[in-house]
Order: sequence, then C-alpha cells, then structure tokens
Amino acid sequence: MSKAEDLNQNPRVTWEGCSVLLDINDGDRLVFARLSPASTLKIGKKNCSLRPLIGCPFGSLFRVETGKDGAYLSRVLQTEEGNDAPEKEDGIREDVLKDNREIIDNNKAQSLTGEDIDAMRRQGATGDEIVEALIANSATFEKKTSFSQEKYRLRKQKKYAPRVLLRRPFARSICEAYFKKYPARIGFLRLDMLSLLLSMANVTAYSDILVVDMVGGMLTGAIAERLGGTGYVCSTYIGDTPYPMDIVRIFNFSNDMSKRIVRCCLSDLCHGLNETSEQLSRIQDVSYTETQQKEKLSPSNSPNRSVGMEEDILTAGDGEPEVIAEKTASHILKPCRLAKAGERASEELVNSWKEMGFSSLLIAAPELDAWNMLQKLLPLLSYSASFAVYHQYLQPLAACMHNLQTQKMAIGLQISEPWLREYQVLPSRTHPCMQMSAFGGYILSGTRICTIESNTQ
Repeated sequence: MSKAEDLNQNPRVTWEGCSVLLDINDGDRLVFARLSPASTLKIGKKNCSLRPLIGCPFGSLFRVETGKDGAYLSRVLQTEEGNDAPEKEDGIREDVLKDNREIIDNNKAQSLTGEDIDAMRRQGATGDEIVEALIANSATFEKKTSFSQEKYRLRKQKKYAPRVLLRRPFARSICEAYFKKYPARIGFLRLDMLSLLLSMANVTAYSDILVVDMVGGMLTGAIAERLGGTGYVCSTYIGDTPYPMDIVRIFNFSNDMSKRIVRCCLSDLCHGLNETSEQLSRIQDVSYTETQQKEKLSPSNSPNRSVGMEEDILTAGDGEPEVIAEKTASHILKPCRLAKAGERASEELVNSWKEMGFSSLLIAAPELDAWNMLQKLLPLLSYSASFAVYHQYLQPLAACMHNLQTQKMAIGLQISEPWLREYQVLPSRTHPCMQMSAFGGYILSGTRICTIESNTQ
C-alpha cells in the first residue's frame, strides 16, 4: 500500500489486503483471514469466496446462500433483521400458559426427512426457506415456549443458514479470540487484564514505552493502538533473537504507526550504564532453562511460539480447535503487502532514551524471572515513571515486590488480581454465563523513585 493510499484509507471499511476477524454463527468459529479476490473460507462443507467482503464496512453481516456457481456470501441488511422484533413482545404473556413438560424427545416430531431437505436444496431453496420448512413440519414447535422456539430456530439457522459477521481486528477482539481458543499463545492474558495492564503502566499518547513482550505481540499491538501513532513502542529482548510479534500484523496498522514500533536489544539499551553484563547473562540462562523445561512438557503450547496470520483460529465440529497451516492459506497471504513493524531502533532514539529515560515499562514474560528482569530494566525508566509486570502466578511477583521494597527502588507497589464475570442479557433470563474464566493472573505495579544508588550510577 502506497503512502497516498494509506492516508486516504477509511479504517471503517475493508480493503484488499486487510486483516479481518470473521465471527461465524455468533462465536462458534472465529477465523482470522486476509482479504483478497482469491481467498476462500470453508463453512461447513461449502467453500465461499471472500471477495464480497472487500469494500464493506466492519460490522456487516453475511449469510451463506447457494447459487448456480456454488455457495457464496450474501450481505444481510439491517431492515431484514428487524422484522421479527414486534412478534417477540406479543408472545411474552402467552408463555405463562406454556411449558415443555409434555414434550417427549423421541425424534418423531419432525416429518421432514433428510431426502426432502436435499431435494429442496437441488431446487434452489435458500437456508431460511429450509429453516421455515422445518418449523412448519415440526409437531412440537407450537407447544414450546417462545424461548425454546427461539433456541430451536437459532440451532437450525446455524446448520442450514450460517451467518458470518465481519469484525474489525483490534485489541479487544483479537485478545478475546486468542483467549477463547489458544490462551497459551498469549500467556493466558485475558481482556480485562490487558486493559488493566495498560492503565496501571500509564500508557498515554506521546509516551515512549519500553515493553518486554513474550505473548506473541499481543501487548505490543495493544500499546501501539492506544498511542495512536504518537510516541514510540520499544520492544526489548535478551540475546540475539527478538521475541515474535506476529499478532501485531493483524491490527491493520498504517505505515506511520508501524514505524513507531521498534526493537532494540537489552544489551544495547544498557550499554554505557554503570552496570555489568552479569545480570543479563544470568537472566538469559534462567530463561533458557525454563524454556527447555516447558518445551519438554508441552512443546505445542509454548507462549514463545510464533503466532502469525499463517494460522487461522477455527473450531472443528466436535468443539476442538483446528489449525489451517500456511500451505492451505497461502493463497490468502500472497497478494498482501503489509507495513513492517518492529524495525531496529536508530542510534538517535537509543541515545535519547538513555538520556531521558522511558515513560513507562510493561513486562509480559512468563518464562523470565520477574525480579532479575525488573532489576535490569528499572534504571532505563525516567524518575516517577510507572511500570506494570504481568504474570500468571502470584509467587514470582510477591518475591519481586519484596525485593523492591527492601531496596527502596519504587513506591506505590501493589499486586492486583482482576475479577471478571460475563452475563447473559436476554428478556426474562438475565443471569451469569454458565462457563466463565475464573482466573486472570496478577499484575505488579508501582512507580520508580530516585535513590542514592541511582544517583551514583
């Protein structure tokens, strides 16, 4: 994408080469894809082209229909969705006299057979027409309550008339999708934990943020999104190989925003300070041994694994996660040219950070020792700068907090544990969801202060 096209691009409308999050049947499947004329998506047993999605606003709803050339995605207008609204209000009083006690589930209530449904498909019947035919031929549909009727209708609609919601990939939607299917790839970083992490680190516009991101780039992308093209995000790493940040590519950042995301080795940032390299080597040795142990236990679920657009989040029919490899989705990635994020930081930027210090520090590195890492990174911050450290477990942060208190390196230290409860909000049946995440990890936050040791350095 050229610079002129980048400036004139409407972020609310999809374009060729952009990343999208496809929500199929209200969250049953979540697929990351990149739009191009040749890209396809398999829904059930049908392959649908994603060409109709190009140029549509985010939030558009599509449904699968069958034509002469096969299955295709047809956009559903809002006027078609609101036709059934008045009928639901009229049926509330009638539900008082209905219940499902006398309904026997013996698979004899439906008179329409599978052969009849196949014949309707051959005659060109749409999915909605098949659903209405199933309802008309059901002997127990009228005896059910309106709630049960709605569940029955939705269940048949997901099978015979699946729908695709075009969602814009941003920090919330990406974090929700990964946490739902592959939480280990983002270090079990929940949505509320991510937002709390940004707030406690005081991530605001025109800030220079130092981040240690070992959660696939989820934290780096969220910081860059909040900065909005102002300031810089410096992702630091230990050793010669940078940590993967492939999730950043899903955010559809412009070229200007991508240039604000840079990488720099920790040894380069610490070069010139009155510190020795013993701590760096110790941190690197600890992280290497811990990584080896985790790879032996679960090599496929390591959070340091590269999480890129080459793997789309899917769910199979039995509910187990399914992965599309790069060979299968290569036709989606070929025509796309993305702005590169994570270039090496220039010497001018590094020197300015050494002189002025960073505005904030965020660490999401479950594989590293929190205290050894924070002890090395705190001198890189300016005085009164905020920092926040995320970890899945409490003990490493408790030990780190104790060391910071005894050495008087920071004030306002606290360990926070968020609590999240998701509710189902529906008429006459609002209640907490039956399956929820009971644990979201911990955050150690504080403010760096000036000490005698820091003045002598």
